[in-house]
Amino acid sequence: MTLASVIIIGAGQGGLQAAISLRQEGFSGAITLIGAEPGLPYQRPPLSKAYLLEGKAEALTLRPESFFRTKDITYLTETRVEGIDRAAGQVIAYGPQGTMRLGYDALVLATGARNLRPPIEGLEHALDLRTLADAARLRAALATKRRIAVIGGGFIGLEFAAMARKLGHGVSVIEAAPRLMARAVSPAISAHFARLHQDWGTELILGHAATRIAPDAVTLANGGTVPADLVLLAAGVRPNSDLAEAAGLVVENGVRVDATLRSSDPAIFALGDCACFLDPRTGAHIRLESVQAATDQARLIAANLVRGTSTAYGALPWFWSDQADIKLQIAGLGGNDCTDILLQDGVVARLRGPDVVAVETLNKPGIHIRARKLLAGNDPVALDQISAIAAPQAAGAA
Repeated sequence: MTLASVIIIGAGQGGLQAAISLRQEGFSGAITLIGAEPGLPYQRPPLSKAYLLEGKAEALTLRPESFFRTKDITYLTETRVEGIDRAAGQVIAYGPQGTMRLGYDALVLATGARNLRPPIEGLEHALDLRTLADAARLRAALATKRRIAVIGGGFIGLEFAAMARKLGHGVSVIEAAPRLMARAVSPAISAHFARLHQDWGTELILGHAATRIAPDAVTLANGGTVPADLVLLAAGVRPNSDLAEAAGLVVENGVRVDATLRSSDPAIFALGDCACFLDPRTGAHIRLESVQAATDQARLIAANLVRGTSTAYGALPWFWSDQADIKLQIAGLGGNDCTDILLQDGVVARLRGPDVVAVETLNKPGIHIRARKLLAGNDPVALDQISAIAAPQAAGAA
């Protein structure tokens, strides 16, 4: 592939990292980074925590405006890509400059995800927490004491709930599944966080879906009501793969890509929340909603493009969630098919067959780092290896 021009659609952390990594790899051609939001690229994870508490938007900025000039990266803000003309190697975009046709030799889709809109009547009464603009609206609403209902007991919903309780608001969390963070963590960690949130004063309503939102209450599927004058919808996300699908790319739970993150069109790659990639550990196609995965994938795509290589993506997934003063860290990727072993308070090993595939820790960064190094290797990890690093004396030395 002759590489003179790369376009990146999506200016989140993955899209920005792709542009940075292309320059770091020595690419001297044209780079165009297209973002739909106004302003400079920013961090999203603090939106549900530090930003809502402190309101410092400038602290979220990933790179100053001067960076784009210095690195000769064309950054188009408030610009939406309306189509991909694969035959011509062009994207059709509309922004402050009007309609543009921009040519590419390689195209990187970093379009992320958007909030899932479940079939709940009255969704117009709920607020979202996905963008800086969403967070600014929420922060303004929190200036007045509220009775808050959070629909969704995943990371974002619980991070927000913990922060809202810290600010003195009344909070109820409504989760349709029987436990918190069910897709992401073991039952033991779910139960631990349920106790924590209840101790902090949050009402948990598990196993009941929300069916209707009114200005003063949320109605549940069982007919019950939850008083609320502010509702946050945090019921998961769906990948932004409509653009790829309209262009004729293979889409299955996101843009389906191969081991090198290349789509069904060899000139188009995808990364981050919008990409469904081949997991070398299980052989299945998976999609991760993780800043770490997005930035690791961006680095790999850039390296392969510039070097002309076909290195497969194989980074170990890892995740974190800060809820009040508790830091949950997960190394590896477990699932409901795992056997879970509680090694000590706040340390859970998740096994698939005889092998440890994930380790969950609470406020134990040393154990997390050591487990992550073990799991990132090429050899299977046995339970006794994780037990050794989780032993009190080993943890104390970490």
